[in-house]
Amino acid sequence: MTQEQEANLGLELAAKRQEHADLDAAIHTLASSGYADQMLLQRLKKRKLALKDRITYLENILLPDIIA
Repeated sequence: MTQEQEANLGLELAAKRQEHADLDAAIHTLASSGYADQMLLQRLKKRKLALKDRITYLENILLPDIIA
């Protein structure tokens, strides 16, 4: 993997982490407001889970487990 590819993946990872944190805050705010649409909450949680999967995938590429 070239340094440019690694840098691009690093940027994507940072963006996905930020989006995941933003979604977490939005979900928490909506859930605590008491006026949340349950379908909206489910969609946000599903998106958050998809982001977590992508984050894990990117971390595995950038930081592979090295067995010593």
